Amino acid sequence: MSDRKKEESAKHIVVSTDVSLFDLDRIHGFLHHEAYWCKGLPREVFDRSLAHSLCFGAFLPNGEQAGFARIISDRATFAHLCDVFVFPAWRGQGISKALIEAVLAHPHLKGLRRFTLSTTDASQLYARYGFRRPAQPERLMEIASPRAYEEKEGGAA
Repeated sequence: MSDRKKEESAKHIVVSTDVSLFDLDRIHGFLHHEAYWCKGLPREVFDRSLAHSLCFGAFLPNGEQAGFARIISDRATFAHLCDVFVFPAWRGQGISKALIEAVLAHPHLKGLRRFTLSTTDASQLYARYGFRRPAQPERLMEIASPRAYEEKEGGAA
């Protein structure tokens, strides 16, 4: 697809934060089965994450959901962008750009002191919008439990 056609198809994308429009079963299915960062995500954890986040859905003109992004934020000083994806059939059409532009334009996410994300495969996309590697990564710390969902489902947690 040419760059011009990609831009034209992205112009027809509608991005919404109205979770009642979201195809939650499809989103959960992708995250649970396909997303390298959260494979095995239990449905109850997914539902709880939505309830405490600002979520964005990208929709085609016919109403079909093409993408998703989730923000964890206090809506005053800090936000973390996560769970960003475009369903495979709609990749390469500017939908991820439309999602990120909508996220950054949202009034609850303006004027934040810090906006973070983690990625292994989309650094170039996020760099277009001002995201950079941490200036002082030695100040960042985390508790990482990459197998948390496996442990919980197995009863060991």
